[in-house]
This record gives sequence, C-alpha cells and structure tokens, in this order.
Amino acid sequence: MEESYARGPDYELTTKTTGQVLRDTVARHADHEALVARHQNIRLTWGELANEVERTARGLVGLGLAPGDRVGVWATNCAEWIYLQLGCARAGLVQVNVNPAYRAHELAYVLRKSAMKALILRAQDARSNYREILEEALKGQDVALRHVIYLNEDSWDRMLAGGKDVGPGPSDCHSVVNIQYTSGTTGSPKGVLLTHHNLLNNGGVIAMGLRMSEQDRLCVPVPLYHCFGCVGGTMVVLSTGAAMILPAPGFDPLATMEAIQAERVTSIYGVPTMFIAQLQHPEFKRFDFSSLRTGVMAGAPCPIEVMKRVVSDMHCPQMTIMYGQTESSPVITMASVDDTMERRVATVGRACGATEVKIASPEGKTLPIGEQGELCTRGYLVMKGYDKEPEATARAIDKDGWLHTGDLASMRPDGYFRITGRLKDMIIRGGENVYPREVEEFLYTHPKVADVQVVGLPDERLGESVAAWIRVKAGESVTEDDIREFCRGKIAHFKIPQYIRFVDAFPMTVTGKIQKYVIRQIEIKDRHLEEVAGIETA
Repeated sequence: MEESYARGPDYELTTKTTGQVLRDTVARHADHEALVARHQNIRLTWGELANEVERTARGLVGLGLAPGDRVGVWATNCAEWIYLQLGCARAGLVQVNVNPAYRAHELAYVLRKSAMKALILRAQDARSNYREILEEALKGQDVALRHVIYLNEDSWDRMLAGGKDVGPGPSDCHSVVNIQYTSGTTGSPKGVLLTHHNLLNNGGVIAMGLRMSEQDRLCVPVPLYHCFGCVGGTMVVLSTGAAMILPAPGFDPLATMEAIQAERVTSIYGVPTMFIAQLQHPEFKRFDFSSLRTGVMAGAPCPIEVMKRVVSDMHCPQMTIMYGQTESSPVITMASVDDTMERRVATVGRACGATEVKIASPEGKTLPIGEQGELCTRGYLVMKGYDKEPEATARAIDKDGWLHTGDLASMRPDGYFRITGRLKDMIIRGGENVYPREVEEFLYTHPKVADVQVVGLPDERLGESVAAWIRVKAGESVTEDDIREFCRGKIAHFKIPQYIRFVDAFPMTVTGKIQKYVIRQIEIKDRHLEEVAGIETA
C-alpha cells in the first residue's frame, strides 16, 4: 500500500546569509523600487533601502551590541521594521519579534525569556501606549535590557548618529537571525530559533510557488511581526528583487484596496477575514484590481465562496493557499497557482520545494495514503530549536529530524494534504495563535476564580473564538464583564474570551481528566453554532 509521504519539487538552496543576499539583489536591481510605506510617504529603491539597512546596522553596533545579542522589535508595520529586520541580520544580531498586541504580562515574559539587550519600539499609536506598557512590564523584573530606543524620537536619531563600522557581517547561514514566539505544544510561549538558511530559503520557495520576479509588486497588509509578513513578505522580495508595499500600520481594508490600485499591485496577502473585509467594504466596487495576478490566503481555513470571489471580483486568478507554522519557517505545503478551485480550498496544497512531508502514526510510522495521522516535515525549513528549551525541542523534532507539527492531516492519492484537526488544542483566531493554557493561567490570577477551562469555538468570521468555563471561589460572585475588564490591557485583545460561562463543575472522565471536547460540544449546541462547525443537525 502506498505511503503518505511526499517530497516537493527540487529547489537549489542558498547557503548565503541575509546580508549577502541583499548585496546580490542590490547589484542586480539597485534602481528598482524595493519598499513603499504608503502611510509614511516612504519610497525606496533597492540601493536606497540597502543604505538605510547599513545605517541601521551601524547604529545597532554603535550601541555596543555584539554578534548573537538579541534585539527586540515591537512595532506595527513601518519602513523601520524592515530596516531593523535586515539591519540586525547584516550585523549578526538576533531580532526578536514582539507582537504589538502584547500587554505588560506577555511583554514581561518575553523580556525575561529572550534576554534581549535592546528593545526598539514606537512610543504609542492609535491602539496602545507602548511606553506605559513597557514601564509596567519592567516593574520588579530582572532583565538583560540595556537600551530602549523609540522610533521617530531622539533616541532613534542618536542611535543612527552614533553608528560604528559593521565589518563583513556574519558568514554562517546556519546562525540564528530571528526569534519568534509561538505557543508551541504546551504551556507558555516558546522562542523559535530561526536561521538565515531557514528564512531565506522559505522565502525563495514561496517566491517559486507564486512565480514571483523583480517585475512583481507585493502588497503586505499582514503584520511583519508574524512570519507571514517577515518571511512571506520581506524574504520573498529579497530573493526576487520585487517591490514590497506596506499600505498601513495595521490591516485597513480601504488602505489595502487603495494601495492595490495606486501601486498596480500584482500579489496580495491576507488571512480570510482580511479578504472578507475588502469584499464586503461599501467602496469595494470603485477600485481597479486588474493589476492583481496572485497572492496567498493563509492563517485559517479558506471558505470556498471567499476564494471564488477573490479570484473573480478581485481579479486574482492565481490566488493560492499555504500551510505551515513558525517552527517550519513557516511554509510546509502550498497550492499551485494553476490548481483547481477544489484543490485550493479543500486541501492545503502539496509539499513545497526541498521539503519532505509525511503523515505519521503516534509511534512515528508512516501511514497509508488516506489515513489520518500527524503531519510531520523535514528539511532546511525545520527550526534550530526552542530557545533554551532542549526538552521541548526534543519533543518537537525527533531523532530523524522530523518536525512534529501537532496537526492531524491526511494525504490524498494526488499528493495533496488535508488538515483534519489538531493534536494540540491551539485556538487560531483570525490568524492569531491562542494557547488555552496561557489564557487559563492568566485567569487563575483573578482573585475570585477557582478553576477555569478555555476552548476554541467555531466562528464564521474569525475561524475560531475563545470560550472560557469558569468555576468561581465559594462565596464569591463575578460577572462576564468583570472577567473581560480584568483581561483588558493585560493580555492581547485576541486572547480575551468572547464567550464566558460560570459553572459548578467540569465534565470529567472516570479517571478525573477534564473533557474539553465535551465542553466544546455543549457550547456549540447551546450557542447554535452547529452550522458553522459543519455539524449536521437532525
């Protein structure tokens, strides 16, 4: 019987570092547009971008940072994010991506865990006062942080003015260049160690799948702190010489559509909710999308009607879908630009270039085609490991180099993969990963909460939403609004439970284990979510 194993098409892996690839791209496309940050009125060629990157790298070295030191970047999308991403790589520093939705509780954790020596951030924006959040996060903390640099303030200008020679920069493509925090398979977020080799080649593989060239113009409304933006965006344009368009600091459907028309964008990224927001926008019909050719919809399951409308109404015949996770740099499988509509929405595509994929039993045995098991991947894309967590790394990557994704999947006879569920109970809300235990541990800090269980519920717009069952301490009373207010400003908005139920007990097995799937079933039934969940009702 044929096994559920596939290897993607041949792809010649680069052994260069990010700085070396940037030099090569500039040599070929110096006068070609590289970066357009529309909300900042910034427009740079590859030659001009390389100058900004060098200036930023020199500034970081001037702070006294040495190769291998960690530098946090805590900002929404802007040109400086790209300068820092490429500048850290040029100087041999390790960039730590910090989610702008983080609040003091989460920021304090990342400051401690990453041991970053510098943090570069914007003081505030329309959503948050980051200066205040940082001050709160630092209270009583013993951290390695030595430099706090605010974008568009004196500290940023002083850093650039105090620049020192960078030298040749790193030459080892397997050195770590980026740390991204993910909920992993258990407990608190883990720092995923990603190398030049991981990220550059994943960007190249995505570019190959999208058939990108220097003639393309890629619109990136997805966040740069997420691998969708900083790999699918930055690394794709770096490997091809294409231009990257940033329409706004965060996702804005109107700004995205304006950018597509004004910049003659050829490729557009987004999670399904972003495409839905554009398609449903009252001004949608006034925009000219005729320049679009391709793009990527990822981060959540793709509804077929949404894909059909993006293809037809947004003039995007070669819209694709991708599947992956931070630990795999991120993309593992991808649909082809020529695939049928069925393959684009019913599957997550085939194995990408230079990538091995198999469906394995709990014992690690490769299963026959059509059988459900855990999707595992191997190759250049597998992370170096979790930062300072060798045991968690060993659980995620087996002795034969296979990364265990924790996702349940099956492989079809045509080589396409279907994601069928998750071994772990991660919630994916609008493309953001929410780990229930992290939310539970936070809610346990509420003085009136005795016990709590968090599950994901199906959500038509966001894919999933967060639900919490809470057992209140004896003699205490608390409302749903009290719980949400307790969360507000302390944990990211997307982790705050949308649904809250106060209970006296949880469903248990005979051995005393809580049955989360029963909690989920009860919520789906009581909230009439059967249709969204794809459950047939009598």
